[in-house]
Amino acid sequence: MSKDLDFEELLKKYDYKFQKGDLVKGVVCGYDSQGAMVDIGAKTIAIVPVKEAVENNEKLEEKLEKGKEYEFLIIREEDDEGRFLLSKKKVDFAYSWKELEKAKESDETILGTVAGVVKGGVTVDILGIKGFVPSSQLRETEPEIGSKIELKILTLDSQQNNFILSNKKVYDDNATEVRKNVFSQIEPGQIVKGEVVRITDFGAFIDLGGIDGLLPLSQLSWRWIDHPTDILNIGDKIDVEVIAVDHDKQRVSLSLKNLEPDPWLEAEKQIKEGDKVEGTITRIKHFGAFVEVFPGVEALLPHSEVAEMQNEGKNILKVGDKVQTYILKFNPTDRRIALTINEPQ
Repeated sequence: MSKDLDFEELLKKYDYKFQKGDLVKGVVCGYDSQGAMVDIGAKTIAIVPVKEAVENNEKLEEKLEKGKEYEFLIIREEDDEGRFLLSKKKVDFAYSWKELEKAKESDETILGTVAGVVKGGVTVDILGIKGFVPSSQLRETEPEIGSKIELKILTLDSQQNNFILSNKKVYDDNATEVRKNVFSQIEPGQIVKGEVVRITDFGAFIDLGGIDGLLPLSQLSWRWIDHPTDILNIGDKIDVEVIAVDHDKQRVSLSLKNLEPDPWLEAEKQIKEGDKVEGTITRIKHFGAFVEVFPGVEALLPHSEVAEMQNEGKNILKVGDKVQTYILKFNPTDRRIALTINEPQ
């Protein structure tokens, strides 16, 4: 073979047409201070910078193993040394985004990892891409970081590279048939098991195995409760009584206190007008103080009597104080007791 033919064959060997934006395949052949070195068939070795290959906690050698072939995106054409700059993360991102688009189109349920809690919701990681779940679209008030939750994509913006998801929609979509079955079987008076899934100022929502029933604050205990968290936590498994079912609105009302003996029935046996009783102040209002005179039974000490007691004791009454009073009036039917600090004549 002539020298001219040798040179021509050599030119063909290095006849490549790579440019910025091209997808190329290459074999990892080593590592240096900049990142991973990749053979893509060019005349020099291409470089994948660390930031274009791994996230914060990942190791470059594990993400791009030596001797293995991967697909890369050319993000910068040849420099003065003839080297191309590559990105692995951008390729992964593109493929992940395609998967998200397919999931959105088919309304598919996908699994995401809670990455952080931010104002108005949580961020989740899905296929290496961060998405946002608004608080209004969460079934749990605040899921733990690192926990897995099922999600459906609400919006997907490829130009801004962001997407919004819903955890609640998964439950709503899957629970339609389950709700029908549960509502066909549930009725007032039943004792059912449930799990506390959400807590609000006015009560707690209990998952009854496909539907959420409301356990109002007033039905938590015979004793005065300031907030449901005083006695309940998310995830608690409890027995509750069904007290009302609205099939049209698909609502179920529940009671926890109905599973305990009614303290007013016992109080009626043990308390009578004129009795001297010691009680604990549970609430103070502008019209008087509520005093627990029997476990789970509150009586009202009028404001005028509160003022008189404070003047005599020269101190301000507060919640938790124990006071000595007399039963002035006792109406067990209406469940009302009036107190006085002076012994009735």
